[in-house]
Amino acid sequence: MDEKVVTGWTAGWPGVGSDVKWEDDLVFSVAGKMFCVTCLRGPKAGSLSFKVEDDRFLELTERPGFIPAPYLARAHWVYLERPERVPSDELRAFVRRSYELVREKLPKKTQRELAD
Repeated sequence: MDEKVVTGWTAGWPGVGSDVKWEDDLVFSVAGKMFCVTCLRGPKAGSLSFKVEDDRFLELTERPGFIPAPYLARAHWVYLERPERVPSDELRAFVRRSYELVREKLPKKTQRELAD
């Protein structure tokens, strides 16, 4: 996954920022809380991780290509080593839903400030 694609998807979403963490990962956050991670370099370059609903976690991890995200599975994050195998519209919807899930957990005042 080209990080420019995810950057383009998230550019207009309220409160979204991105920064490089752990040397190789571009992390997308809303109000400082991460909702999507893409690897920039190394053997996992192009991979993508994001949060999903609790009840969809098992469903998605049974799909080919989706696995529990390392270190984040307990928070119901999934990992795609080859996100290009998922239709772009579906992938964008997953990233948007991840953003919404994280935004819903923010304090109510912050949620109001981020209303789109």
